[in-house]
Amino acid sequence: MGKKGHLFIISAPSGAGKSTIVMAILRKDPALRYSISYTTRPPRSNERDGTDYYFVSYAAFHKKIDSGELVEWAEVHGHLYGTSARLLDDSLQLGYDILFDIDVAGARKLYSKYPEATLVFIAPPSMEELKRRLAKRGADSAEVIEQRMKNAKAEMAQAERYHHVVVNDDLDNALSEIEAIIRKARLHG
Repeated sequence: MGKKGHLFIISAPSGAGKSTIVMAILRKDPALRYSISYTTRPPRSNERDGTDYYFVSYAAFHKKIDSGELVEWAEVHGHLYGTSARLLDDSLQLGYDILFDIDVAGARKLYSKYPEATLVFIAPPSMEELKRRLAKRGADSAEVIEQRMKNAKAEMAQAERYHHVVVNDDLDNALSEIEAIIRKARLHG
């Protein structure tokens, strides 16, 4: 059997550019696989079941929790998100490098079970810029933006637990930094 795959865990506050960065890295690096989480939230207009998430009901999600199928799960912004242990372990054993786009609580749970993982936190240049980005998206009400800002402060306080903190003040620079982190981990892993 070949070399076991490596786990890359990326977290960031909502609006810091995590999804944009993750999608760009996946397009540029075909050796990386995206970890597709289960979620109870409804799909956004550009999301597809089985590609972005596995969209399931609350009942189906709770069944996965009860059966021990999920390696981690959390409630985020009122919706449940979780990762299949079997899918993750199978992919790693086959030698695939897996990229996670996950909140700080999920990252902590994953890292406790996969301590060889590389943790990367994407930070906004400032809280003011984060608020501007959230408002510019036009996807959330003022109340939701305020809740996301409150959550962002708590998430930012966790950044020191990560191996790497990348400030996304310039998308190309942030991408280059994360690509270098991935290359280094592969060389030493």
